[in-house]
Amino acid sequence: MDVMSSASSTPGLEPVTVGLGPLTIDEVVQVARHDAPIALAPESLAEVRRTREVIRGLADDTEPHYGVSTGFGALATRHIPTEMRRQLQRSLVRSHAAGSGPEVEREVVRALMLLRISTLATGRTGIREETLTTYVAMLNAGIAPVVHEYGSLGCSGDLAPLSHCALALMGEGEVRDANGDRMPAAQALADAGIAPVELQEKEGLALINGTDGMLGMLCLAIHDLRDLLVVADVATAMSVEGLFGSDDVFAADLHALRPQPGQAVSAENIRTLMAHSGIRESHRTEACTRVQDAYSLRCAPIVTGSARDTVDHAARVAGWELASAVDNPVVTPDGRVESNGNFHGAPVAYVLDFLAIVAADVASMSERRTDRFLDKARNHGLPPFLADDPGVDSGHMIAQYTQAAIVSEMKRLAAPASVDSIPSSAMQEDHVSMGWSSARKLRRSVDGLSRVLAVEVLTAARGIQLRAPLEPAPATASVVATLTASDAGRPGPDRWLAPEIETAVGLVVDGSIRRAAEAVTGPLA
Repeated sequence: MDVMSSASSTPGLEPVTVGLGPLTIDEVVQVARHDAPIALAPESLAEVRRTREVIRGLADDTEPHYGVSTGFGALATRHIPTEMRRQLQRSLVRSHAAGSGPEVEREVVRALMLLRISTLATGRTGIREETLTTYVAMLNAGIAPVVHEYGSLGCSGDLAPLSHCALALMGEGEVRDANGDRMPAAQALADAGIAPVELQEKEGLALINGTDGMLGMLCLAIHDLRDLLVVADVATAMSVEGLFGSDDVFAADLHALRPQPGQAVSAENIRTLMAHSGIRESHRTEACTRVQDAYSLRCAPIVTGSARDTVDHAARVAGWELASAVDNPVVTPDGRVESNGNFHGAPVAYVLDFLAIVAADVASMSERRTDRFLDKARNHGLPPFLADDPGVDSGHMIAQYTQAAIVSEMKRLAAPASVDSIPSSAMQEDHVSMGWSSARKLRRSVDGLSRVLAVEVLTAARGIQLRAPLEPAPATASVVATLTASDAGRPGPDRWLAPEIETAVGLVVDGSIRRAAEAVTGPLA
């Protein structure tokens, strides 16, 4: 099969080349979320062919070699005769494709497949070229194996999720095709003109022994959190402005006194967003007796900035993992086949848990700012709950309840999964990372943060409009205009609020809120 021509079959998207070096986070997102095709570098195929010969050389060796001529896990002491070794690989995949629960999202499955292909393309796994190219063809055809929520302990990698993908490569199990239709894998492969693979020595193990699921979800989360933290700065600027807060505390020289890099970035964003605000200038007078704003306004750059720094740390860990060849045993560059523990997901699990903590804290501060808008004792002259006719109308009262419910759940999701470990495989695998679980809860946290920020932006937009005839900053005015153009965030009598919240969520997630601000400010960091 011509992998290069197969990879270029998706119109409008340039193929991502796998095998020339580590993938980037953005490349993972392009393939996983936007269906960019992939192409294998010829150099990687040459290395795959070379190391496959090493595995072939071990097949007839009288000395047992794990995954080639032995069982797996606690059954590794059994020597498998030559005539049963293909059955050994099939049995491994079938038995390990034991997931349960709801289907995992398509973008996660595609990331999982891409990252396993990336490791296979290093030549460190001993897989055959034809098995690798078939896997690439399956991904490029838009075939996404059905993977389930539960089944991975994050050590020996994401075994069950990867096994469901390997099962589809064998023409077994269920998949969704490029249109999202669920069907038997054999049918989807046939429709795409792809012949199923008959696995040979070590190939089953090579297909399932990696941290690819948790790493894929980490890459997607990093990408999303970077955008959401800019939105958090936009929301903060709108809230500070609408609550008659001061932007003096965001001065660069003040933040230079504490040289945390993310903090400086966040403060600069907020200063830029509030520039030329008529609302702010209206209370820059001696008549204003307030000395300091509440922490949720004044300390926002510290929290959001620290979240930025944590995301940057997570990105460094992801980069190291993207440069890794995770398998056991592994074929070293000098031709040795060695057992190792690199499949343990601890490095990825730890940062996944860390990101859930910072997402919850950014959301918690956002909810506090929203609540200040609704309390007439703290909102400096705005109507209670921003209601049109308080008492008859409830305004945004229950929107804050929705925020509070999400934040409460995010705090529960911030409890780390990586501190847990349940021994498996008859105590052979007696310590596991639970990194897959860390990744699954982080995805819920990222979704929650987008919703909490959307409610803050929606509420702040309403509050800013209620300050008329005072004029907001051009950047925040642009955000308000984007919301109102979508029939969200206008003051007035009560109306069905849920659709407005979902509209705001959509504008946060698709980047419209950020773009509206940046149309005035230029790129925000």
